[in-house]
Amino acid sequence: MKELSKRTSVFTDSVIRRMTRISNEYNAVNLSQGYPDFEPPVEITNRLAQVAAEGPHQYATTWGAQNFREALARKQEHFSGMKVDPNKEIVVTCGSTEAMMAAMMAVTNPGDKVIIFSPFYENYGADTILSGAEPIYVPLNPPNFNFDADLLEEAFKQNAKALILCNPSNPCGKVFTRDELKVIADLAIKYDTYVISDEVYEHIIYAPHKHTYIASLPGMRERTISCSSLSKTYSITGWRLGYVIADERIIDRVKKVHDFLTVGAAAPLMEAAVVGLNFKDDYYLELQRHYTHMKNLFINGLNQIGLKYTDPQGAYYVLVDISEFHYNSDLEFCEWLAREVGVGAVPGSSFFQENVNQYIRFHYAKKDETLNMALEKLSHIYSKARVL
Repeated sequence: MKELSKRTSVFTDSVIRRMTRISNEYNAVNLSQGYPDFEPPVEITNRLAQVAAEGPHQYATTWGAQNFREALARKQEHFSGMKVDPNKEIVVTCGSTEAMMAAMMAVTNPGDKVIIFSPFYENYGADTILSGAEPIYVPLNPPNFNFDADLLEEAFKQNAKALILCNPSNPCGKVFTRDELKVIADLAIKYDTYVISDEVYEHIIYAPHKHTYIASLPGMRERTISCSSLSKTYSITGWRLGYVIADERIIDRVKKVHDFLTVGAAAPLMEAAVVGLNFKDDYYLELQRHYTHMKNLFINGLNQIGLKYTDPQGAYYVLVDISEFHYNSDLEFCEWLAREVGVGAVPGSSFFQENVNQYIRFHYAKKDETLNMALEKLSHIYSKARVL
């Protein structure tokens, strides 16, 4: 038999989803894979029930149903201050996973270089490799996850075609300041580089931090490809509704990639989700309040237990420092944690290009009772560790 693809030979399965399987195996509280255990807004699910009876049930327009794109354009204009043409500047995708892949394939050629901040969501490296491009990693330095502007410019000087920006960041919860984004934007303009911006956590921000859309900075609208989804904002991760917003010239290419990747997003789900896109500001204020509550509940519990962590500014993840447990492998630690303590986490090394083995990632998008159960189990971590 002829050999299989060399491009995919270096891939492993998703460590995040592997840890969900391990959590399930040991009946552990799953704080690994980032999805909530509470319900979406009832207005959306009620509309879905209507759509199940009424339709639509056939293909929508390939790049997204008209009413969905129009509602999305209004929402994004409201929050970003940028006018968005629903007919020329939006493609609706099957989740932000496809949005990122379509954006990458639309702007890169085999052999191009792509800058990725480390730590990073695991798909970014894979997207780059699947596109035939080469990743260049620039470290974000704990505990605040700031970057060295000189190191970043060295990466741009390597004739980088694009930079991937996750803001707010998974896994570290960093929210890039306007000044930091200005540094990135100035370099992107100077070296004629695209910015592919993953903004899926744009509405999950903790005061006093604020989200700035990099596309809104001077000179960035035409070179930014903004990718996001409805998954986190409306607690519908299983609906797989994502989107790309960019200049018409870029979107024209993204449409073609998207057409051959998936044809189109699910028509009934788009119809139901329009309700959420039309929510007023009070929904997003309550969302922020809710996530602030969950964050405070969880990190206050970590404080009482005595675990060290980096404080998230946005998103819903926290990196916990496990160096005091003296494990050589953070993966082995996570397996022990699920088996013996009863809590699932993701090894931090799966997010870092550097040799970092001291962090594990928890997520806290959970009901109070779930978080309290996890914290109760974690309260025994030191006694269980001493038994080893």
